[in-house]
Amino acid sequence: MRTLAATIAVLVAVAMSAAYGGDYHVGSLEITGPWSRATPKGASVAAGYLTIKNTGTEADRLLGGSSDVASKFEVHEMSMDNGVMKMRPLKNGLEIKPGETVELKPQELHVMFVGLKKPLKQGDHIKATLEFAKAGKVDVDFDVTGMGGSAGHDMTAPKAAPKSGGGMPGMKM
Repeated sequence: MRTLAATIAVLVAVAMSAAYGGDYHVGSLEITGPWSRATPKGASVAAGYLTIKNTGTEADRLLGGSSDVASKFEVHEMSMDNGVMKMRPLKNGLEIKPGETVELKPQELHVMFVGLKKPLKQGDHIKATLEFAKAGKVDVDFDVTGMGGSAGHDMTAPKAAPKSGGGMPGMKM
Protein backbone atom coordinates (compact mmCIF):
# COMPACT_ATOMS: atom_id res chain seq x y z
CA MET A 1 0.00 0.00 0.00
CA ARG A 2 2.86 2.39 0.81
CA THR A 3 4.44 1.67 -2.58
CA LEU A 4 1.18 2.51 -4.35
CA ALA A 5 0.82 5.77 -2.40
CA ALA A 6 4.43 6.71 -3.15
CA THR A 7 3.96 5.92 -6.85
CA ILE A 8 0.81 8.04 -7.01
CA ALA A 9 2.60 10.92 -5.24
CA VAL A 10 5.47 10.79 -7.74
CA LEU A 11 3.08 10.72 -10.71
CA VAL A 12 1.13 13.71 -9.35
CA ALA A 13 4.37 15.65 -8.79
CA VAL A 14 5.52 14.92 -12.35
CA ALA A 15 2.14 15.95 -13.77
CA MET A 16 2.16 19.18 -11.75
CA SER A 17 5.67 20.11 -12.88
CA ALA A 18 4.67 19.52 -16.50
CA ALA A 19 1.63 21.77 -16.05
CA TYR A 20 3.78 24.67 -14.85
CA GLY A 21 6.02 25.92 -17.62
CA GLY A 22 7.70 22.78 -18.79
CA ASP A 23 11.09 22.24 -20.35
CA TYR A 24 11.53 22.39 -24.11
CA HIS A 25 14.42 21.52 -26.41
CA VAL A 26 15.20 22.61 -29.95
CA GLY A 27 18.62 22.08 -31.48
CA SER A 28 21.20 22.79 -28.78
CA LEU A 29 18.82 25.07 -26.85
CA GLU A 30 17.01 24.27 -23.62
CA ILE A 31 14.01 26.49 -22.82
CA THR A 32 12.64 26.37 -19.27
CA GLY A 33 9.86 27.93 -17.23
CA PRO A 34 7.89 30.11 -19.68
CA TRP A 35 5.45 32.33 -17.79
CA SER A 36 3.48 35.56 -18.02
CA ARG A 37 1.22 37.62 -15.79
CA ALA A 38 -2.52 38.17 -15.91
CA THR A 39 -3.50 41.44 -17.57
CA PRO A 40 -6.17 43.97 -16.65
CA LYS A 41 -9.22 44.31 -18.89
CA GLY A 42 -8.38 46.42 -21.94
CA ALA A 43 -4.62 45.81 -21.84
CA SER A 44 -3.09 45.66 -25.30
CA VAL A 45 0.25 44.09 -24.33
CA ALA A 46 1.65 41.43 -22.01
CA ALA A 47 5.20 40.34 -21.28
CA GLY A 48 6.51 36.80 -21.24
CA TYR A 49 9.52 35.40 -19.42
CA LEU A 50 11.65 32.24 -19.72
CA THR A 51 15.19 30.93 -19.54
CA ILE A 52 17.22 29.79 -22.55
CA LYS A 53 20.41 27.76 -22.25
CA ASN A 54 22.69 27.09 -25.21
CA THR A 55 24.43 23.72 -24.71
CA GLY A 56 25.99 23.81 -28.18
CA THR A 57 29.21 25.15 -29.68
CA GLU A 58 27.64 27.88 -31.85
CA ALA A 59 25.70 30.99 -30.95
CA ASP A 60 22.00 31.13 -31.81
CA ARG A 61 19.52 33.98 -31.79
CA LEU A 62 15.91 34.27 -30.60
CA LEU A 63 14.37 36.20 -33.48
CA GLY A 64 10.76 36.37 -32.30
CA GLY A 65 7.78 34.12 -32.53
CA SER A 66 4.02 34.00 -32.66
CA SER A 67 1.00 33.30 -30.49
CA ASP A 68 -2.73 33.02 -31.03
CA VAL A 69 -3.36 35.47 -28.14
CA ALA A 70 -1.64 38.44 -29.85
CA SER A 71 -1.21 39.91 -33.30
CA LYS A 72 2.57 40.33 -32.79
CA PHE A 73 5.27 38.59 -30.75
CA GLU A 74 8.51 40.52 -30.19
CA VAL A 75 11.75 40.23 -28.23
CA HIS A 76 12.30 43.35 -26.07
CA GLU A 77 14.80 44.89 -23.70
CA MET A 78 14.22 47.49 -20.99
CA SER A 79 16.66 50.15 -19.83
CA MET A 80 16.73 53.30 -17.74
CA ASP A 81 17.38 56.63 -19.48
CA ASN A 82 17.45 59.75 -17.28
CA GLY A 83 15.14 58.11 -14.75
CA VAL A 84 12.66 56.91 -17.38
CA MET A 85 12.19 53.21 -18.08
CA LYS A 86 12.36 52.60 -21.82
CA MET A 87 11.37 49.47 -23.67
CA ARG A 88 12.31 48.64 -27.24
CA PRO A 89 12.26 45.64 -29.54
CA LEU A 90 15.59 44.01 -30.37
CA LYS A 91 15.67 44.39 -34.16
CA ASN A 92 18.26 41.63 -34.60
CA GLY A 93 16.84 39.36 -31.92
CA LEU A 94 18.57 38.10 -28.78
CA GLU A 95 21.90 36.28 -29.07
CA ILE A 96 22.47 33.20 -26.91
CA LYS A 97 26.19 32.39 -26.98
CA PRO A 98 27.55 28.83 -26.62
CA GLY A 99 27.46 27.71 -23.00
CA GLU A 100 25.43 30.78 -22.02
CA THR A 101 22.16 30.87 -20.10
CA VAL A 102 19.95 33.90 -20.74
CA GLU A 103 17.09 34.67 -18.38
CA LEU A 104 14.22 36.79 -19.67
CA LYS A 105 12.67 38.38 -16.58
CA PRO A 106 10.59 41.37 -15.48
CA GLN A 107 12.10 44.81 -16.14
CA GLU A 108 14.88 43.31 -18.25
CA LEU A 109 14.88 41.15 -21.38
CA HIS A 110 11.45 39.69 -22.19
CA VAL A 111 9.10 38.75 -25.00
CA MET A 112 6.06 40.91 -25.72
CA PHE A 113 2.64 39.77 -26.77
CA VAL A 114 1.52 42.89 -28.69
CA GLY A 115 -2.07 43.49 -29.73
CA LEU A 116 -3.69 41.14 -27.22
CA LYS A 117 -6.90 39.61 -28.52
CA LYS A 118 -8.21 38.98 -24.99
CA PRO A 119 -7.07 39.57 -21.41
CA LEU A 120 -4.74 36.97 -19.93
CA LYS A 121 -6.22 35.36 -16.84
CA GLN A 122 -4.53 33.66 -13.93
CA GLY A 123 -4.37 29.93 -14.61
CA ASP A 124 -4.39 30.33 -18.41
CA HIS A 125 -1.78 28.67 -20.59
CA ILE A 126 -0.61 30.66 -23.62
CA LYS A 127 0.47 28.61 -26.61
CA ALA A 128 3.33 30.27 -28.46
CA THR A 129 6.01 29.42 -30.97
CA LEU A 130 9.58 30.68 -30.46
CA GLU A 131 11.70 31.17 -33.57
CA PHE A 132 15.48 30.81 -33.45
CA ALA A 133 17.92 31.64 -36.28
CA LYS A 134 19.67 28.24 -36.27
CA ALA A 135 17.60 25.87 -34.14
CA GLY A 136 14.34 26.78 -35.86
CA LYS A 137 10.91 26.84 -34.22
CA VAL A 138 9.66 25.31 -30.99
CA ASP A 139 6.16 25.35 -29.48
CA VAL A 140 5.97 26.31 -25.80
CA ASP A 141 3.24 27.00 -23.24
CA PHE A 142 3.47 30.10 -21.04
CA ASP A 143 1.78 29.72 -17.63
CA VAL A 144 -0.19 32.80 -16.57
CA THR A 145 0.23 33.79 -12.91
CA GLY A 146 -1.64 36.48 -11.00
CA MET A 147 -0.85 40.13 -11.78
CA GLY A 148 1.67 40.11 -8.91
CA GLY A 149 2.92 36.64 -9.85
CA SER A 150 6.47 35.52 -10.46
CA ALA A 151 8.42 32.70 -12.05
CA GLY A 152 7.78 30.69 -8.90
CA HIS A 153 4.15 30.60 -10.03
CA ASP A 154 2.86 32.82 -7.25
CA MET A 155 -0.86 32.58 -7.87
CA THR A 156 -1.81 35.10 -5.22
CA ALA A 157 -4.08 38.06 -5.78
CA PRO A 158 -2.38 41.14 -7.19
CA LYS A 159 -0.99 43.70 -4.79
CA ALA A 160 -1.84 46.59 -7.08
CA ALA A 161 -3.23 46.44 -10.57
CA PRO A 162 -2.14 49.03 -13.13
CA LYS A 163 -4.59 51.94 -13.38
CA SER A 164 -4.49 52.21 -17.16
CA GLY A 165 -5.45 49.32 -19.35
CA GLY A 166 -3.33 50.09 -22.38
CA GLY A 167 0.25 49.66 -21.34
CA MET A 168 2.79 49.88 -18.57
CA PRO A 169 2.86 53.17 -16.64
CA GLY A 170 6.05 55.27 -16.75
CA MET A 171 7.41 53.43 -19.74
CA LYS A 172 8.08 54.75 -23.23
CA MET A 173 7.97 52.45 -26.20
